[in-house]
Amino acid sequence: MSMTPRERVLAAMKKESLDRPPAAIFTQSATLGQMDKVGAAWPEAHKDPELMAKLGCAQADVHGFECVRAPFCLTAETERLGGTVAVDKKDASPMIKKHPFHFDPMGGEFDDVNSVLMSPEEFIQGGRPAVAIKAIELMKKSHGEDYAVVAGNTGPFTLTGNLVNTENIIFGIMMCPDEVDKWVTGVNPIVTAYTRALHDAGADVVQCSEPSGSTDMLSPDMFDDAAGKHVRVSLAPRPNEEKFTVLHICGDTTPILDHMAATNVTGISIEEKVDSYKAVELVGGKTVLVGNVGSVMPLFQGNVEEVIAGVKKSMDAGFNVLSSGCGIATATPDENMLAFSRTVKGE
Repeated sequence: MSMTPRERVLAAMKKESLDRPPAAIFTQSATLGQMDKVGAAWPEAHKDPELMAKLGCAQADVHGFECVRAPFCLTAETERLGGTVAVDKKDASPMIKKHPFHFDPMGGEFDDVNSVLMSPEEFIQGGRPAVAIKAIELMKKSHGEDYAVVAGNTGPFTLTGNLVNTENIIFGIMMCPDEVDKWVTGVNPIVTAYTRALHDAGADVVQCSEPSGSTDMLSPDMFDDAAGKHVRVSLAPRPNEEKFTVLHICGDTTPILDHMAATNVTGISIEEKVDSYKAVELVGGKTVLVGNVGSVMPLFQGNVEEVIAGVKKSMDAGFNVLSSGCGIATATPDENMLAFSRTVKGE
């Protein structure tokens, strides 16, 4: 059974029969090697749709992976909503420098989320979100016949923290949970609109990153109320459309794998901190598993032999899509990226 890269990824998302699992980076996939080889680099590729599209396709064009993916960070939404973001480095992701809104759980003072946010309709029309939407259109046109198109965005709980300071909403969950819930509920229509706009632009998969929902930030029993119930809304499938969503959360998510799967997304993306075999045992029958080859070790810091071993472990465990456990470090060596894709393909 011979399949194209696109057919293979989409079949994996539907848990259909495969000749082999696909090698496809669903998280941030750009590297310095790719930038140099295709002539599209950060920081310009964060802001220009043609450069973003060219770099987003480089994981396939340069390293042989089986999807294309953009954008490259979790700050575009924050910047669009008024945050100050430094977008100025080739070798490092943009950084949030100033949160735009006031949320003080200690003093009991909170901006009214419904008064300070722009409408979802206005949100998707400008700034870097509009750049990403246009880039997805270009990627669909240039590569969509042969490759699955993956778009990335930021989850509602994480985006709320980006807007008012993550520390404030973590304290807020303990001191004023109703105010936190009001804010995340107010932010969620923007996440929903952006998810749908990316799908409409041509994305087959939207991979939503919700790092603030990790067990490093929240106790497992907080996840559903703080993040899960909101993701269930913003990533909900629309009827009669073959579009997919994947929830990515960093860290050791073993205690919340069931909760992640219960958000009714198509799949979940997890790090190497989660034992590959345990993940398949716990939720392999409930969701599509994406991951979990370590983005730092072995991909960034390891050698080719260590990459091959890491890839084979996730394959042997039974992951549906072989991907990095988190975003790819830009300085990840070309030889490690090539070893990843070639190992999955048996080359």
